Amino acid sequence: MKKNKKKDIIETLEDKLKYEIAEELGLTQKIKEVGWAGLTAKESGRIGGLMTVRKREMNKKSE
Repeated sequence: MKKNKKKDIIETLEDKLKYEIAEELGLTQKIKEVGWAGLTAKESGRIGGLMTVRKREMNKKSE
């Protein structure tokens, strides 16, 4: 795991997944400019929903 430059927080699997999904949705530039708090509820919800779907898929594959 790598450390985050800003707060020295260890990056988790969930963090990696969140960034990956945000990139797929084309939100990385907005996140760089205004931060995660600058996302709309719709954008945040979309990321969270896709994270849930992917986690379920990962769990099914590991069973």
